[in-house]
Amino acid sequence: MPTHKSAEKRLRQSQAANIRNRAIKSQIKTSVKKVETSFDEKELKKTTSLLDKAARKRVIHKNQASRVKSRLTKLVNRKTSGTPQGVTQ
Repeated sequence: MPTHKSAEKRLRQSQAANIRNRAIKSQIKTSVKKVETSFDEKELKKTTSLLDKAARKRVIHKNQASRVKSRLTKLVNRKTSGTPQGVTQ
């Protein structure tokens, strides 16, 4: 346990941030799973927005947000275009 007053405050701040960040990450994971199962473009747009917001607030790294958005977009495009999986044109 912290012994200095500033260390005690820092502990309280980090615990509060940890709770907020966990909630945001949970939201992202749930939203990603919805896109992966439904292949819905509206859901993809919502998820993209959540990822951008989390990256802006530095909850996740900006490259991670970009990577997940790219993979989801490719998945939705592949499923909605009607081309067989694994076949490139």
